[in-house]
Amino acid sequence: MPVITTNSPEETAALGRRLGELLLPGDFIALTGDLGAGKTQFVKGVAEGVGVDPAIPITSPTFTIMNAYEGRIPLYHFDLYRIAGDADVAELGFAEFFYGAGACIVEWSERLSHEIPPERLVIAFSHEGETSRCLEFTPVGQRGADIIARLFPQLEQ
Repeated sequence: MPVITTNSPEETAALGRRLGELLLPGDFIALTGDLGAGKTQFVKGVAEGVGVDPAIPITSPTFTIMNAYEGRIPLYHFDLYRIAGDADVAELGFAEFFYGAGACIVEWSERLSHEIPPERLVIAFSHEGETSRCLEFTPVGQRGADIIARLFPQLEQ
């Protein structure tokens, strides 16, 4: 499990951009971490890497719950902070996006249990300082492991 420290919002976004360049339809990226830990900044980079028009503002969908962006593939950005759990996700029909033609990146993914896809990459964010963030990457399933291998080729033995 790679653990990466970024020292500025720009470094956090740059790491997200590298991930976005690797995403394929059906990929599910689960983000966890406290408020202000850098998740949305990371998503801004992912959107850039997927090819979303840089003129489009990337904001956390705390109140809308999901934002959809068009790039080389669709990017579905969820913020489940206000969701109670799987029942709400099922009622809102989000599973069709989780297994759809785009990639999903989900803030507060820990609110899911049964609805979370079995193949995913989990990234846990934590504060290391005022602008420093620690990102811990955990693959779940083969696709998550493949993404990590391509994102961090220096870790290959």
